[in-house]
Amino acid sequence: AEELDVRVIETSLRVLGEEHPSMLTSMANLASTYWNQGRWKEAEELEVRVMETRKRVLGEEHPDTLNSMANLASTYRNQGRWKEAEELDVRVMETRKRVLGEEHPDTLNSIGNLAFTYKAMNRKDEAIQLMETVVRLQKKVLGPEHPHTKSSTSALTLWM
Repeated sequence: AEELDVRVIETSLRVLGEEHPSMLTSMANLASTYWNQGRWKEAEELEVRVMETRKRVLGEEHPDTLNSMANLASTYRNQGRWKEAEELDVRVMETRKRVLGEEHPDTLNSIGNLAFTYKAMNRKDEAIQLMETVVRLQKKVLGPEHPHTKSSTSALTLWM
């Protein structure tokens, strides 16, 4: 997958240029490949580039920009860089609440991500409070049998 991702990026850069949405998606895909391989530094470098370019080209509130920010927060979380993860998690969550509403599935994912960051930071009470909100709203919006609801419920049960 990595070799193909690299070839796609090289071609996309030449044909489309660095700011084209397809080019940014290709870079994000390669970052995801690095992330899945545990190559955090390489993933981070690409994620920062994609996020900054998307902010400039698409704006800070665009769904693709917010996804890039969430991906970078996840990479920080996996490196134990809790404060940086928290800052991005909060920005993504607050923006999605404002733009999409509190009950939108993407917003709920953002709240859950922040809960996991707080849990890793030993801020258990805050993590539980956020995850309780996520579970309550996921049950309402997605239903109790939805995989996301089940996953959040499982995490909450383990944390209590």
